[in-house]
Amino acid sequence: MTTMTETSARFREFKMPDVGEGLTEAEILKWFVQPGDTVTDGQVVCEVETAKAAVELPIPFDGVVHELRFPEGTTVDVGQVIIAIDVAPGGGDAPAPAAAAPAQEPVEAPEAEAEPKGRTPVLVGYGVAESSTKRRPRKGAAAAPEAAAVAAAVQAELNGHGAPAPAAVPPQSGAPAGGRPLAKPPVRKLAKDLGIDLATVVPTGKDGIITREDVHAAAAPAAAEAPAAVASPVAPEAPAAAVPAAVSDSARETRIPVKGVRKAIAQAMVGSAFTAPHVTEFVTVDVTRTMKLVAELKEDKDMAGVRVNPLLIIAKALLVAIKRNPEVNAAWDEANQEIVQKHYVNLGIAAATPRGLIVPNIKEAHDKTLPQLAEALGELVATARDGKTSPAAMAGGTVTITNVGVFGVDTGTPILNPGESAILAVGAIKLQPWVHKGKVKPRQVTTLALSFDHRLVDGELGSKVLADVAAILEQPKRLITWA
Repeated sequence: MTTMTETSARFREFKMPDVGEGLTEAEILKWFVQPGDTVTDGQVVCEVETAKAAVELPIPFDGVVHELRFPEGTTVDVGQVIIAIDVAPGGGDAPAPAAAAPAQEPVEAPEAEAEPKGRTPVLVGYGVAESSTKRRPRKGAAAAPEAAAVAAAVQAELNGHGAPAPAAVPPQSGAPAGGRPLAKPPVRKLAKDLGIDLATVVPTGKDGIITREDVHAAAAPAAAEAPAAVASPVAPEAPAAAVPAAVSDSARETRIPVKGVRKAIAQAMVGSAFTAPHVTEFVTVDVTRTMKLVAELKEDKDMAGVRVNPLLIIAKALLVAIKRNPEVNAAWDEANQEIVQKHYVNLGIAAATPRGLIVPNIKEAHDKTLPQLAEALGELVATARDGKTSPAAMAGGTVTITNVGVFGVDTGTPILNPGESAILAVGAIKLQPWVHKGKVKPRQVTTLALSFDHRLVDGELGSKVLADVAAILEQPKRLITWA
């Protein structure tokens, strides 16, 4: 899509591009330039985080930064202008940058002014005509302010303010007559979470709207000294126990907005767990010979310069197992009611990063030699650790490996990456007693778990794939005989 527009012969605007596949928004993590800085074509001006990864955005022309439209930490829709560039500096006084409009949260508006008498418009067509019936005020209506004052006093006591001094209750400026207090939906949710009755909160916002600060002020315990107790004419038999001050939940909890990679993970995992019927099978295997092979490969000159570890052999074992059981490398097409067989393997590797879980994949992994696979694994891990994985590197995976053993756990029941048919979890490799050649000996053992989509992978097929991976890790020479 086009990401820049020519506002005049002098100024150009750069829009938030779609840096992924159909992404609709991105968060500006960091600006690398400020107004007045000179930029050149291809220079990175900011870093944004999409639902898949952090991406650096280069500017496509030369000039001087005139205006940054959004501050860091703002989530911007694709297609919105994020920066304006003066491409002809020195051509006269530039207009002052327009102030960026703050993000507006939806506000529940007060009741609209009365429509002209007649039929009232509804969602479809028109409703019934306005009734001309006049209702008499209830006899107890005059007592409503007094009841509200009592309710406010009780709620204030519960919120930790202590009993207010008796006084006439002023009219609630935050609520229209007969209506409820005015507040934005997030403010209402905050009040609900803190147990605050909005009817007792004094609004300070424009037009009588209750703000977040008003709610926090109502929830905060009284900071002033407790009022002196009234002397009792009869001395109590024992001192009354002190009532602890109410503690706001906001002081004990931290709320983190769900966005970026975390939001994408949540949506993907929920979609996968409640779309694909998961089956998980387990096998415990002696990998002593695999560990010996890893040690030997580390000394092999053909593997010089690349990282050799058990994950490398496990990845190769899974690729061989897929070659022997190609039906497992498939996807379910719900729209067309078809099973899509993949004649290539893009091997995903689940990686924990500071921004959350990502699953980049090694393209055409089935065609790679062991040294090439080791090099690709090393690059994938390093890029993910640095937070530089591109959206393209995470697209198009067919099967995935998740190495939970690095955290010291035995195994797990992994959830499928959306669009894939299988995921292999690898547990910690531990020295355990094992029957080897008729004798109990200490051997290096691990547990594997294979989750698969039961719509397209039957139990027999899934069992064969897992058994083949285990057999290769027990006897690594099968990498040669089976490949």
